[in-house]
Amino acid sequence: MPHTIALVDDDKNILASLSAALEDEGYKVDTYVDGVEALDGIGRRPVDLAILDIKMPRMDGMELLGNLRRKDNLPVIFLTSKDDEIDEVMGLRMGADDYIKKPFSQRLLLERIRAVLRRHQVGGAEQTAAEVLRRGELVLDRARHLCTWKGKEVNLTVTEFLLVEALARRPGHVKNRDQLIDAAYGENIYVDDRTIDSHVKRLRRKFKDVDAEFSEIETLYGVGYRYRGA
Repeated sequence: MPHTIALVDDDKNILASLSAALEDEGYKVDTYVDGVEALDGIGRRPVDLAILDIKMPRMDGMELLGNLRRKDNLPVIFLTSKDDEIDEVMGLRMGADDYIKKPFSQRLLLERIRAVLRRHQVGGAEQTAAEVLRRGELVLDRARHLCTWKGKEVNLTVTEFLLVEALARRPGHVKNRDQLIDAAYGENIYVDDRTIDSHVKRLRRKFKDVDAEFSEIETLYGVGYRYRGA
């Protein structure tokens, strides 16, 4: 079955050109001109991935992402204008899986979409035999996309799950940012180092929401991150 993508942007030219390009690649596309319309539409017709412009009337991309995240971990890619670095960081902190700056090549966006969808398919056929990873109080079940800490569920996006897994597989070993980018995004996708830092900050907050004493993910300044637990 082809994947369905929600494309949300108040620029009708972008909606027309991108939806045509995505349909040419075999995707089904639902288009929306603002966040209010998109929230209602996605609620009635679920999709596999959403591409959201940040600055839109009535409900912007940030607010829409917040509303979507209350319901599920739908993978989200943000479209940002050239100088919206603060918005990019805020979006990642809220749990967006990726972002791409305008203007952008459609080829680059298609690569990002494929990468995010691959990461999201943790329950796909190629991973059904993956073991449950246990590190002390941490349990990661890839087949069910389930993370628990001390028996309590930690609700993670796909990217966050992959980062925790990459760190927890080798406790005590340092992973630099490039290694974590490869683990979460794949070797052919470029993202800024700050993207990983934003994801790690959000990860820590999520674990601290279920355990205020959580401190297993350590920062080694100038080097990278490591997972303490055995």
